[in-house]
Amino acid sequence: MGIGILIFVFVLGSMIPFVLGMAYLLVSLFALIIVAELYQLYRMKKGLEAKRDAPSRLSNGDNNQIYISLRNHYPFDCNYELIDELPEQFQSRDISFFGSIGSDTEKTIQYSIRPVDRGEYYFGKVNVYVSTFTHMLLRRYQFGSGNLAKVYPSIIQVKKFAFTAISDHLQDVGIKKIRKIGHNYEFDQIREFVEGDDVRSINWTATARSTQLMVNQYQDEKSQDVYTIINKGRVMQMPFNGLTLLDYAINSSLVMLNTAYTKDDHPGLITFNKQVETMIPASKKKTQITTILETLYNQETDFSEADYIKLTYWIRRKIKRRALVFLYTNFEGVVSLKREIEHLKTIAQYQRLIIIIFKNVEIDEMVGKESHNLESIYTKTIATKFQAEKHLIIKELHRHGIDSILTSPEDLTVNSINKYLEIKKRGLL
Repeated sequence: MGIGILIFVFVLGSMIPFVLGMAYLLVSLFALIIVAELYQLYRMKKGLEAKRDAPSRLSNGDNNQIYISLRNHYPFDCNYELIDELPEQFQSRDISFFGSIGSDTEKTIQYSIRPVDRGEYYFGKVNVYVSTFTHMLLRRYQFGSGNLAKVYPSIIQVKKFAFTAISDHLQDVGIKKIRKIGHNYEFDQIREFVEGDDVRSINWTATARSTQLMVNQYQDEKSQDVYTIINKGRVMQMPFNGLTLLDYAINSSLVMLNTAYTKDDHPGLITFNKQVETMIPASKKKTQITTILETLYNQETDFSEADYIKLTYWIRRKIKRRALVFLYTNFEGVVSLKREIEHLKTIAQYQRLIIIIFKNVEIDEMVGKESHNLESIYTKTIATKFQAEKHLIIKELHRHGIDSILTSPEDLTVNSINKYLEIKKRGLL
């Protein structure tokens, strides 16, 4: 037994130098690799470059594309982790991407962001961590800081509808094609009657003063004033899919007025709350849409009740000729509508008024669900009551001769433009 122990101790003692030698060799090899990695990664001052390409104007409620271009100046392929610091409004500090990039090549990384609030957004830095194939060491690069992007009403929708309106392909984005019925005329001059003229256009007063038949000559009325009026009160703060009804109204209003501009009409804007806060008179100026865009960018609310009396008084004083007016608002019930109906009737007496009211999409979904217990039956009954109330509001408006649109927030723009084109094509102003 003692001899065995002595042999074991002797063998172990003879192996120690070998083990120590191997450990030293491994440590030396590891240190050599580290030094080589350091040399490879830090031999160049700018071995890698990154640049963020973000629009200076972001579109509220839409997916906006962000591009980051990477350029590898190293003489070898490398791996990277890219972290882009997002604006604080997204409640997510960064977004990460992993990948590899070849030597002396360029690569573009694309992602999208969807802002739901207008205002100023500041991007942070673009952080890139680079490593070789061993992944043992990382070198950090940082690029850019504090890039400002302003979130405006939906510029993407404006461009989409503007292009289709100019090319007369609005039906491609859900706009109905409406056949023109009748004409919309405005007086041009009085002239002598010639064969083929419509006898209904004879001006008997002018004929009585002359020895010949005289007729009124008309020309198609091409330019009309089109206003959108936005209620910024408490009822427009209901959220849907991240946006408030106010933001949906602002986005739709911008698209509507830009479409009117492309159709040779004169767009104008009014916003109101406790008082009329903004008015841009209808005009065909080249800068009109830009002015409207900048104005809508700054619209906020104090959650108060909108004053329709002041709105009615303002419209009577400021809008001198008959115009097509789209009023974006919301009513919680027939009772709240009846408090304002006389003011709406006054506006409709002098202007072609279209009132746009929002469906409660969540309530509509509740009504469509099957009921399996007493609680769900009760919930569905209440939801049905609220749904019926919206339809009673529309019926009450029609009873007083006021046209209206009941729409979901997501269909707001298409439904509004459909109504505008219907009125314009059929000369119903």
